[in-house]
Amino acid sequence: MGAKQEIIKIITSMSGRYAPYNIFSDWIQMSALAIQNSCCMIHHKVWKDREQLCIDTARKYTEQELEQHARMLVLLADALTENMTDVLGEIYMEMGLGSKYTGQFFTPFHLSELCARLDIDPEHLPETGKITLNEPSCGGGGMIIAACKVLHEAGFDWQRRLEVVAQDLDWKGVYMTYLQLSLIGCRAIVVQGDTLCNPYVPKTTDPSCILRTPAKMGALI
Repeated sequence: MGAKQEIIKIITSMSGRYAPYNIFSDWIQMSALAIQNSCCMIHHKVWKDREQLCIDTARKYTEQELEQHARMLVLLADALTENMTDVLGEIYMEMGLGSKYTGQFFTPFHLSELCARLDIDPEHLPETGKITLNEPSCGGGGMIIAACKVLHEAGFDWQRRLEVVAQDLDWKGVYMTYLQLSLIGCRAIVVQGDTLCNPYVPKTTDPSCILRTPAKMGALI
C-alpha cells in the first residue's frame, strides 16, 4: 500500500466521533502550525496564538489518535518523496470531502502539470538569479507543485532559485499549500486573504495571516 492510501486508511479508521472532513482539517492545521512555530525563534503574540490553537485542537483527540496524526505527517512526506504531486488535494477528492456548496474542489494534478508545461518555457528563463511565482488562488498548492516539477525536470535548482507567494481565502487551502510546499523544500510565503481586495504586501499584511515555509526562513525540517 502506498503512503497516500495509508493516510486515507488512517483517516477512515479514526472516523466515528469526528467526520473524516474534520479529522483531515484538524490534521493539516496542527501539522502546518507545528512546522511554522518550530521555525520561529521569537515567541511573539502570533506564535502564542498559533500554539494555543494547536493545543486546543489536539485536546479533541486521544494520545493514540495524536500518534496517528503524527504518522500521517510522516506518510505525507513519504508520498511527496515518492511522487511530487498534489497529495493532499488527491486525498481530499478521493475521500469525497469536497463540497459543491463551498466550491471546495481541487484541480487534478495532470491538468495542473499541463498548465505548468504550457506556462513555463525553460529556454526563456534566466540561467541565474531568482525565479518568482505568484499564485493568487492556491487551493492545495497543486499548480505550484507542478511548476516545481517542471523546473526540476528542466534542470533548474528550484529549491534555491524559486520564490513563491501563494494566497487563498480559505484557511484549509492555506494549510494544505503550506504543508506540502514545506515538505518539498519550496521557498514560499503562504497568505490567507482575499487576493483581489487584500493582496499580500510585505510589512503591511497582517502577520497572523502569513505562513513562511522552513526553506523561506532558512530552516531545515
